Parts: sequence; C-alpha cells; structure tokens
Amino acid sequence: MADFTVGETDFLLDGRPVRLLSGALHYFRVHEEQWGHRLAMLRAMGLNCVETYVPWNLHEPEPGGYADEAALGRFLDAVHAAGMWAIVRPGPYICAEWENGGLPYWLTGRVGRRARTEDPEYLGHVERWFTRLLPQVVEREITVGGAVVMVQVENEYGSYGCDGEYLRGLVELLRGCGVSVPLFTSDGPEDHMLTGGSVPGVLATVNFGSGAREAFAALRRHRPSGPLMCMEFWCGWFEHWGAKPARRDAADAAGALREILAAGASVNVYMAHGGTSFGGWAGANRAGSLHDGVLEPTVTSYDYDAPVDQAGRPTEKFWRFREVLAEYQEGPLPELPPAPAVLASPVRVELGEWAPPQAVLALLGDKEYEAPVPPTFEELGVERGLVRYRLEVPGPREPYPLTVAGLSDRAVVHVDGVRAGVLEGGTSTLDVPVAGPASVEVWVESLGRVNYGPRTGEPKGITGGVLHERQFLHGVRAQGLRLEAFEEPDALTGMDWRAPRPGAAGLYRGTFEVAAPGDAGLELPGWTRGFAWVNGFNLGRYWSAGPVRPLYVPGPVLRAGGNEMWVLELEGAAAERAVRLR
Repeated sequence: MADFTVGETDFLLDGRPVRLLSGALHYFRVHEEQWGHRLAMLRAMGLNCVETYVPWNLHEPEPGGYADEAALGRFLDAVHAAGMWAIVRPGPYICAEWENGGLPYWLTGRVGRRARTEDPEYLGHVERWFTRLLPQVVEREITVGGAVVMVQVENEYGSYGCDGEYLRGLVELLRGCGVSVPLFTSDGPEDHMLTGGSVPGVLATVNFGSGAREAFAALRRHRPSGPLMCMEFWCGWFEHWGAKPARRDAADAAGALREILAAGASVNVYMAHGGTSFGGWAGANRAGSLHDGVLEPTVTSYDYDAPVDQAGRPTEKFWRFREVLAEYQEGPLPELPPAPAVLASPVRVELGEWAPPQAVLALLGDKEYEAPVPPTFEELGVERGLVRYRLEVPGPREPYPLTVAGLSDRAVVHVDGVRAGVLEGGTSTLDVPVAGPASVEVWVESLGRVNYGPRTGEPKGITGGVLHERQFLHGVRAQGLRLEAFEEPDALTGMDWRAPRPGAAGLYRGTFEVAAPGDAGLELPGWTRGFAWVNGFNLGRYWSAGPVRPLYVPGPVLRAGGNEMWVLELEGAAAERAVRLR
C-alpha cells in the first residue's frame, strides 16, 4: 500500500515528491446523492484532494446519542471512488461558520470556558467521541488502500488559546486511536497564532486569502523546514444576515492561487464548493476586531463565492482556477460531469393550512419548565429552535419600561396577547411602557451559536432576566420548540390546522406537484423570518433582512408527483400566503 509522509521540503508518496492540490467540500453541507457530482466538479477543476471538517454536534446531538456518524466513512469512500485523496479535520472544534464551531451545545453548557483546554471533563468527552469516530478514518488511510493522507489537530487554535498541553494531548489521542498518517495544525500567519496553535513535531500550515510570500515567510520563521501549505486559501467569504453579499473578483483570486503554487507550496481551496447550512445549522460571529461585539448571524447559503457554486455549477472563478491548476497536471484535466437536473418549470405553492404558534408549541414543544428566573436554551436542552418565556407583571402599577437583559438573539414580545415589539441583542427595552397587571410572552429564537473567537460556547436565550423598570420579574414559565421535533416521523399528525389569518405568524402547509425532481430555489416574497421544509427536509432559515436569495432545494428531496411544504413564519407572513419554486 502507499505511504504518505512529510519530508524536509515536500510531501512524499512512496518517497516521491507530491503536491496536494486540495479543495474544501463539507459532506454535511451537500445532499449525499450529490456528493459524486460535486467531487467530479472538483476533479475537473484540477484538484487531486478533498478536505472536510467533521461537526461533532451534528453527530452527537445529546450525550451518548449518535446520529449518522458513519456519514464520514461513506463520504471518504466516495472520495476514493472519485480518484482523489482526502484531508480530514475532525476537530473537536471546527469553526466552519457552523453552529457553536461544531462543539455540542450540551458540552459547552457544562464546561463553559474550560472547553478547548486540558480540562479533564472536557477531554473525557473528546476522547469518547474520537474513539467512536476515528476508526472510520483509520480504516480509510492511504496506508491501507484508502483516501486519507492527513488529519488535523484541533483547528486554528492559535486564534483562541495557547494551552500547549491540550494540543499535545490531542496528538497523543489521535495516535492512540490509530491515526498513522501525518498530522498537522493550521493557523493564521501571525507570530502569536503560530506560537499558540502549533505543536512541536507536527506539520504547521497557514491560512490566508492573499499575500502568499509574506505568509510563508512567517511560517518559515517558526518552521525552517517541512512542506509549505496554505491549508485555507480563502477564495471567497461567507455572509451575515443584513450585510452586503460577499464577492471576490475571479482574476484576483486566481492570481493569489498562482502565487501560492509558484512558491512551491501545496494548497487547500477554501471553499472549493461551499454548499448549504441546511437544518438551521449556520453559526454566528461577534462583530469587532476582537470578536466580542454584536451578534452577526450567518446566512443559510454557504456558497462562499466559491468556484463551484451552491447548486454545483461552475463559475467564472472555476474556469480561472482550472487554467492555473492545469499547469500542474501530468495530463489533460477531466471533462466536467453532466449538470444536475433542474426543475423544468416554476411552481407556485399555495400554503392554505395554518396553525398558530401556540398550537405548534402544544403539539411539538417540550414540557413547560417553571423557574424563578428565565432558563437558558442550554438549561432547557434546546440547541436549534426557539423558546417561549411567559411572565406576569404584578399590579396595579404605573406603566414602566419592560426590559430584557442578556438577550443574545432576537425576541418577539407580546403583552396581553398583542404583539408589542421585536427586541435584539444585549439589553433591549420595548418602545411602549407596560402597566400592571399584564401577561407577557417573549418568544426567543436562536439565530446561531458563535463559531469563532472568545464568545464561542456562550449561552442562548434570556441570560440576564426580564425587568419592569428596575425590578426583576420572577416566576417564569419556559417552553422549548426544537427544530428536531419537526424531523420526527408523522410530526404534524394531530396538528390543529385552520384557515390562515392574514399576515399571522405560525406554521403553514401546502402541497404541490412536479413532473420530475430537479434542483430548484425556494422564493418567499413578503415573508419575514423562519424556516422551510420540503417533504420533511429542513432547507434552513430564510430572512427578509437579506442578502435575499432563494433557499436552495436539492433535487433529491423532491418527488415526482405530490410533494409537501411547511413554512414556519416567526414574525409576519406574506398577504398572499404562497411561495414559489423555480
């Protein structure tokens, strides 16, 4: 079998120098039936390797409860079948603009700031997870005829901490689990990041979007020998709700790629194909240079302005990259695979059935929890979804400001059954004072947990309290509505369906016909914010805040003939109560 090693200046395959021309493709952001097409696209662009993260929270949603963790092995088999190598980045932390950076919410809720350190409780969970996950990698290493050539230790740790014992412990854990291919770290090309994130005896790589000469010079100050590699060449960028679309000129990106390769380095294009954060799994950032400012939730599309777009189509960047990469091939590049089927004609979907939020919560919500102060999402066991908090303002009393303190997301507030306003972030106060007695409902949605920086792992929901003037309101009833509840078989059986009310929040349902399945985009004109499902498949969050684009609908989730759509609108529905597939 082949032997892949790290030499003084090159990667070596059975002693022969090789260059890794890799591209990032996250198996969890692409429908499994489309893996083969996307891999063929990357191969046609001129890549010989694929890199993927592994999101721990997707595969262990509750302690000891696992969900399709074998998907990684199936993906690595698909990579091998495509004639490519694989780089695996198992975490435990991955960033990836993914919910909580891939760390399970139940874990960070328990260990808090002790995550990503040598803390024994934290490392105990990591060891249990790696012991279960890594056999899939070990069984598919290149040394036994598989695709895997390298495995990462943690992820950009120098951007977070400097616990060297923690990193060395992860190296020992990976080796103890049987990983025999080269290990590596990846960090920004700054001295403090390379100092905090690299491990003696383990290959160090750097991440950047331009300035290859300067970045590799920084790496050489720390590692005088070993292969040069840009583990994340940022050819585009991700987007936040309410911000401008992220775009990078194709010629500029191709020039930066050429500079990397001209330095004799290997590269991993991040992202080669971004895909989609289905299911509400998109993460969030904190604004500011130190990533401790206001919450900035990430959009559902992870298109990343990549050379292969969200729907698997080649972009101008694809063709420019293909020209550059062709110069580093021994023969002609493969032709592009046939394009995926698309929906033959637009479809208007009438959403003629409606259930009010209270009815949805009654059927799919968790048991209501009573406490003196508002419990966090973590305390309620809610990862993705929303929580309704109910409180009473005593009376009689004069109208005073009603304030929600420690709000990390977005809340819709009702007073005596009437919508009173929408609050966002930090400490927020309703525009109109509230007199007592009054009944208050605060519906809080998690817009995504922070995936990068010092605020990773912070709690969700109301983390401070609800105040009337300066007085805390006590005696809180809280009930969670988890997005996973919609994924249960026959989840909506018994729902109290009614005729829709104009503009009302709630769950809408409709059916539609298609002659043949194919990729499509779901347009929701006039709708405000929520989630959409097709045949029980969660397409992710939509939000009129923009950047407004259709939600990507993979062809494999559609059926020839009858199909069903659900839309959970959390603020205000369109007057026509219809959506479009095209």
